Amino acid sequence: MRGKTIGNLRIGDFAEHAKTISEADVYLYAGLTGDFNPAHVNAQEAARGMFKERIAHGMLGAGLISAVLGTQLPGPGSIYLSQNLKFLAPVKFGDTITARAEVVERNPERNRVTLKTTCVNQDGIAVIDGEAVIMPPK
Repeated sequence: MRGKTIGNLRIGDFAEHAKTISEADVYLYAGLTGDFNPAHVNAQEAARGMFKERIAHGMLGAGLISAVLGTQLPGPGSIYLSQNLKFLAPVKFGDTITARAEVVERNPERNRVTLKTTCVNQDGIAVIDGEAVIMPPK
C-alpha cells in the first residue's frame, strides 16, 4: 500500500484522524517514553498544578498528527522530515482530539509537501498548531 505521490497532492487537500484520549493512553505513553511527569500520572500533584487535574502529554496529542501523515495524507511510504508545534491548550482525559493535516505548499522539484497541522478538542478548541514537511512516496 502506497500513499499519495507529489503528483496526486493538491493545495487544500486534507485528512483527519480523531481519538478519545483515555487514562490508559496516558499511562501507556508514559511507560513507552519514560515521561512520568506528575502532571500526567499523579492526581494529587496535578490538582495543585496549573490545570488542577491530570492532563495528557502534549506529544501524545501530536502523535495523532503523525497518524494522519503516515496513514492518510500523504500516507504509507511518506518520510516525515520536520514538524513544528505550538501547544495551545491542555488535552484532558476523555477529550476527543481531531488531528488535521492540510496541504499548503508543494515542491515537486524536491518531492516535498508542507502541511498545516492542527489538533482540536470536541469543543472545537485548538490544542495544537503547527506545520510539517513531508517527502511523499515516489
